Amino acid sequence: MSDLFEVLQKIEKSPGMYIGRPSVSDLFMFIVGYEFARSEMDIELTEAENKFYEEFQPWLQKKLGVKSVTSWAKLIMLSCHDEKIGFESFYRLLAEFKQGIGLVGTESNLEIKV
Repeated sequence: MSDLFEVLQKIEKSPGMYIGRPSVSDLFMFIVGYEFARSEMDIELTEAENKFYEEFQPWLQKKLGVKSVTSWAKLIMLSCHDEKIGFESFYRLLAEFKQGIGLVGTESNLEIKV
């Protein structure tokens, strides 16, 4: 099974194939389902995936200056009000997040730089 970042790269290139349309809300639901499927199959998350699941939403709250327990998808939608623009914004924000926490390497082999 591909890791999260490999799947996200595929979705970015062909959203219709994976989630039907470029939509940040649909992407969020896909990612939740993906994480659940991996846990059901007893596939451990990588360190980079754990960082994403644990730190992306709090990082986004801080970046946007919002205090909320809502999902990162809803936080993105608060600033753009358009699913497609939100989808595109997610990938820009993800790149910034990965750079900020030191995720380096190819998409299929991300490591955390210390």
